[in-house]
Amino acid sequence: MKDPKPTVSKAASRRNFLKNTAVAATSFYILPRHVLGGPGFVAPSDKLNIAGVGVARMGRSNLKALSSENIVALCDVDFAYASPTFEEYPKAKQFKDYRVMLETMHKDIDAVMIATPDHTHATIAMEALRYKKHLYVQKPLTYTVHEARELAKAAKKAKVVTSMGNQGHSSDDARKINEWIWDGAIGDVHTVYAWTNRPSWPQGMPRPTEAMAIPTTLDWDLFSGPAPLRAYHSAYHPWNWRGFSDYGIGALGDMGAHLLDHPNWALDLGAPISVEASCTPWGGTKEDPNVTYPLATQVTYQFAARGKRPPVTLIWCDGGILPAHPDELPAEELMNRGGGVMMVGDKGKLIHGTYGSKPRLLPDTRMAEYKQPTPTIPRIATSHEMDWVRCCKDGKEQPLSNFDYSGPLTEMMLLGVLASRFIGKKLFWNSQEMKFTNAPEANQFVTREYRRGWELGTV
Repeated sequence: MKDPKPTVSKAASRRNFLKNTAVAATSFYILPRHVLGGPGFVAPSDKLNIAGVGVARMGRSNLKALSSENIVALCDVDFAYASPTFEEYPKAKQFKDYRVMLETMHKDIDAVMIATPDHTHATIAMEALRYKKHLYVQKPLTYTVHEARELAKAAKKAKVVTSMGNQGHSSDDARKINEWIWDGAIGDVHTVYAWTNRPSWPQGMPRPTEAMAIPTTLDWDLFSGPAPLRAYHSAYHPWNWRGFSDYGIGALGDMGAHLLDHPNWALDLGAPISVEASCTPWGGTKEDPNVTYPLATQVTYQFAARGKRPPVTLIWCDGGILPAHPDELPAEELMNRGGGVMMVGDKGKLIHGTYGSKPRLLPDTRMAEYKQPTPTIPRIATSHEMDWVRCCKDGKEQPLSNFDYSGPLTEMMLLGVLASRFIGKKLFWNSQEMKFTNAPEANQFVTREYRRGWELGTV
């Protein structure tokens, strides 16, 4: 497929209007909105033209948050699964292949929302970047560390606005966590625990072997994308793909963006210097190993000192594993089994739920006496998705979870998943060279082998 010719598109004309309130490229004047529709009227040219790729479940939720804009195209490999979303946006053109959508509609699309299974995020995003489209990509941003690096570089080259779908990053509570840590509320943080009850889908089992007919509404080749083309089975689609290593990144890939996000942000962790995992067995057979992720995993990350900040040990637990009950928490109060984070400093502890919710200092006496600092991080009045839209329109800044931030966060998650392939071995990571220095056998998983015709490429 050829890249588009360098012509001035309708989308570019809209962006010029949004930035400059000027004359459109077709040489007619755009009237002020108060002339067109009175106070509060939003002119069509003030709206972003958005295409959605992967529009069932989470994609549908993202589109609902974006529904004040123009939803002009919807793409999903399974029209039956996506039909409720299609019905909600009857004017949007429907596609199964995102490549066809972009090739035929690139002049009418300003931005692309991607909420497909994990293994296709990067390939779809890179194609959209070739057309210089703003990007909102669900977490985890990519399937491999290499993809995270390449996508961030490509987005910067394309000069577009980007965001990952870790919505807790835009919450008021997330900002409180940062402000409390930066205020020294618990002193210097040296240890972090993060946990989740996920997976809530099957893992730890071998590949299904019984034959199944591909549903007539599903394009299985497009679903498989860069992954190996396996025989179709309902165990993969529409929901339980997350537990299979061909398509998903397991519990850490799913929930790490909502839990590791806040200590990563508050403590400016950067890349780990080592990672080590202990877990239950992977699902598979001797002939076909590592098919599904373990039922439960514990990952220990080590981060170096950052300036005056001390080194940090971060311990991730999933599958229902919990850290020890802290002495400062009343014995009758149970830890949140669903998920949470506990940061341990030399002057106390900070605990919060998934998405950074309900932050709290321990012991309770510390919380009661603590004088909260004046807020320093701007609050977001709309939503995670609409803050991305705001940045797309004004062209002056990036959302806080843009690819320069969410890429390294995704890398942290992926390194933990990778370590679970080498149980009990501490892997030393050189982030600059993007390789493990003591385990060359692990470096093959920093990237991936793409199915022919689905290579990542560049912008």
